[in-house]
Amino acid sequence: MAAKFLTRLCLITVFCSVILSGTGLFSPQEAKAQGYYQKATWLWYTERIRKNPQEVLSFLSQNQVNLVYLQINIDIPVSYYKSFIKESNELGIHVEALNGAPLWGLESERYKITNFLSWIQAYQNGAAAAEKFSGIHVDIEPHVLSQWKIDQEDVIRQWQSNVLYLRAEAEKLNLPLAADIPFWLGNYTAADGTTSLSRFMISQYDSVTIMSYRDTASAINSIAKKELEDATALGKQAFAAVETKPSNEGDFLTFYEEGAAYMNEQLVQLHELAKVNPSYAGIAIHDFDGWKDLK
Repeated sequence: MAAKFLTRLCLITVFCSVILSGTGLFSPQEAKAQGYYQKATWLWYTERIRKNPQEVLSFLSQNQVNLVYLQINIDIPVSYYKSFIKESNELGIHVEALNGAPLWGLESERYKITNFLSWIQAYQNGAAAAEKFSGIHVDIEPHVLSQWKIDQEDVIRQWQSNVLYLRAEAEKLNLPLAADIPFWLGNYTAADGTTSLSRFMISQYDSVTIMSYRDTASAINSIAKKELEDATALGKQAFAAVETKPSNEGDFLTFYEEGAAYMNEQLVQLHELAKVNPSYAGIAIHDFDGWKDLK
């Protein structure tokens, strides 16, 4: 017991000494109240928690990550989720249940959201306290659908309807609800015509992760600024997110070419720039595999 206590004490000291790390022992809301910030990443390839969970946990710990968006793959037995989350919690890492697809923005596809939420409910009911997910995280992005070009207003209406459904169901599960949003979402108007689509989306989530993909701290902060300000006005939390995978939209969107050392330097600068916003919760790195493979 003494050895375990000393191990956790050392972990706390390490986390507190790193600007971007946060404590990892608080929820995002608690961390904000304590003056700490989160460092998050997406883990889309869920097979990693079955094939080599210790490799994942080691990488997360070494890089001071304290929040993981873990995609739900129902083909992986529940026991692997329980084990991974329990070990993550012991390291001060919270795990949110991640899922989503562009089609989740259409009302005809709402049953997929229902199935995801039903899986979470069954999982939470069968998990011990230390094995439970700390929240729900969705990535929907219907703007990539062909319907967006054909009838954008109707897609926006359906998207908002499904988000309202998500909000209500997450409250029933007593879990915080978070989402990824593009930085340019404020350029579109919500269905009622009275507010921006960005403000509507932020208002429905407990926190948002702004896909502010650029390869310099100043550029990332600049394009995330409006959503950070909206989140502040709405009393919500927001993460600034960066990309590590190659992009066919331009090298300036990702740190893939520059590598990990340069990215880390920019993240320190980004933190200093973004922390002036009361809504700022931390930085999210997309994604685990891209980050791990950075030169």
